[in-house]
Amino acid sequence: MPAERLVAEMVPPPRFDSVRFDTYDPDPAQPSQSEAVKVLAGFAAGLGGAHATGAGRRRWFARTPKGTAPAAPRGVYLDGGYGVGKTHLLASLWHATPAEPALKAFGTFVELTNLVGALGFQQTVQTLGGHRLLCIDEFELDDPGDTVLVSSLLRRLVEQGVALAATSNTLPGKLGEGRFASADFLREIQGLSAHFRPLRIDGQDYRHRGLPEAPSPFSDEQVAKAAYATDGASLDDFPGLLEHLARVHPSRYGALTDGIAAVCLTDVGPVPDQSTALRLVVLADRLYDREIPVLASGVPFDKLFSEEMLNGGYRKKYFRAISRLTALARDAKPLVSQ
Repeated sequence: MPAERLVAEMVPPPRFDSVRFDTYDPDPAQPSQSEAVKVLAGFAAGLGGAHATGAGRRRWFARTPKGTAPAAPRGVYLDGGYGVGKTHLLASLWHATPAEPALKAFGTFVELTNLVGALGFQQTVQTLGGHRLLCIDEFELDDPGDTVLVSSLLRRLVEQGVALAATSNTLPGKLGEGRFASADFLREIQGLSAHFRPLRIDGQDYRHRGLPEAPSPFSDEQVAKAAYATDGASLDDFPGLLEHLARVHPSRYGALTDGIAAVCLTDVGPVPDQSTALRLVVLADRLYDREIPVLASGVPFDKLFSEEMLNGGYRKKYFRAISRLTALARDAKPLVSQ
């Protein structure tokens, strides 16, 4: 995939192309959700001044005079569980920031690391350094190398005046917890957290709030019949799909879905190992971003990952994938003839 496409595609995905702060539906029982909208709207308005050069940089990073409060962090960090609308709010921030789309970047943590792999570190700094805002969705530190890489990248971007916004299921000072305990990497994590103002968003998963349970898996015959009756649908057996994903770089999973209207899978079963599971998580994210329904036979999506996986260091990823695949399975139910 050309590196130019990776940069051009750093915008909110189709599912979040039209979202705005006023389309966010806060839960009345969770005041932190309404508060998050106010804080982020104010943050976006504050990015309407000078660009990240000259006076703009001095405004944000000038030495604080004695007796005055230190400047607010040059970033916000949306922390909360699955389905509380963090990505909706992050995309709304991107849309509300008064800058040309070419001066704003939006991508997942994985897409950001893939960009560095495609362009190289220095070229990525040069490319993103002229931006007004960088939004990072699903901020995760799954291995020590990514910890150092992203920490260094964000530090360089902050020095150039780029504002940061991120979502995750973990507070910035707790990133990496349960995955590796090296003091060196903990210092890197703490350095990252200093760039963000944590903004807690409480609530339950809106994808399942007040909705019926996801449909049970269909039969192989039903899935195949729906695939042939649906224009633009794909039809694969699940084990074959997992084997194919192992031969494709995750940065290209989004391109795999080009032109696909629905994904139909037969013989869905538990994933055999952690590497396979993590690849499936990336695919689930890309399918969810593009609002592609998933029709399946076999085991329910909440049985994809073993108890050991769900209790391990990557559990947040797996629960997110289950939540998103369940929502896509619900979207696919009308494809089956009654």
